[in-house]
Amino acid sequence: MGNADIIFIAGPTASGKSAAALRIAEALNGEIVNADAMQIYDGLRIVTARPMPADEARIPHHLYGVLDGAEACSAGRWGLMAVDSIHDICARGKRAILVGGTGLYFKTLLEGLSPIPEIPGSVREAARARRDLLGAAGFRDEVIAWDPAMTRLPEGDTQRLMRAWEVFKGTGTPLSTFQDAPRVPLVTDPVTKLVVLPQREVLYAACDARAALMMSSGAIDEVQRLIERKLDPSLPVMKALGVPEIRALLCGERDQSEAAELMQRNTRRFAKRQMTWLRQQMADWPSFEDTDLASAAVIEG
Repeated sequence: MGNADIIFIAGPTASGKSAAALRIAEALNGEIVNADAMQIYDGLRIVTARPMPADEARIPHHLYGVLDGAEACSAGRWGLMAVDSIHDICARGKRAILVGGTGLYFKTLLEGLSPIPEIPGSVREAARARRDLLGAAGFRDEVIAWDPAMTRLPEGDTQRLMRAWEVFKGTGTPLSTFQDAPRVPLVTDPVTKLVVLPQREVLYAACDARAALMMSSGAIDEVQRLIERKLDPSLPVMKALGVPEIRALLCGERDQSEAAELMQRNTRRFAKRQMTWLRQQMADWPSFEDTDLASAAVIEG
């Protein structure tokens, strides 16, 4: 598949892509960089299915658990962090292997970022306070008054509406203006790309097994500690797959059997959405149903 120093491995949750990345890294003198929007947060190793310490001991891993859950990491912020990791890895003569299920992150590297200036933390705090004051509907109306292009966002899309509010307040320019500006790719070197797309029944079985394992191996304790922090419910970490389901269990809204069944269902649905997105947005990437075949294709070149 080529001899590029940078390798991108995309795939839905529970597809086995992390194991493939490990095999490739060991065979090609590589190091692994996280491209999953939730695995970047600390404190939820089990819930987000982050690589285990034994895996991290085999191969250096980057951008896993490096941010606190009280922060919101945008694709742009991740992209700049990933570029730094890639440069560091390649400068040491290693292969940078990016792996994850957040397709938007890969697109950020390949297609570039909107040129939005850094927004002060005080403005982000003001956005949260303003939404609390106006309510979801009123906050959306205010955003649209400044930036009519944001009518495409439903009032429940808190994160993007807050981003539009804070960009306008912080810069005086609508977010859509920045989004329409030309972009410059963050990665211009050759990239070996592949996407792991297992057969649906195989993937769903893996999703069910993963969700069941989470419930019995520490995920409940992780979510309990997260809840005790009383973080803003609009933060990405509070919406991570598994957190709402286990929170319902801890609050007495569901018993353990119901929570486990709900987590399995939601994991399958999430994987299905990822599969659809990856097939549409990465149609030109070589795809593999089997991770062994995917690994071999990269290792053998």
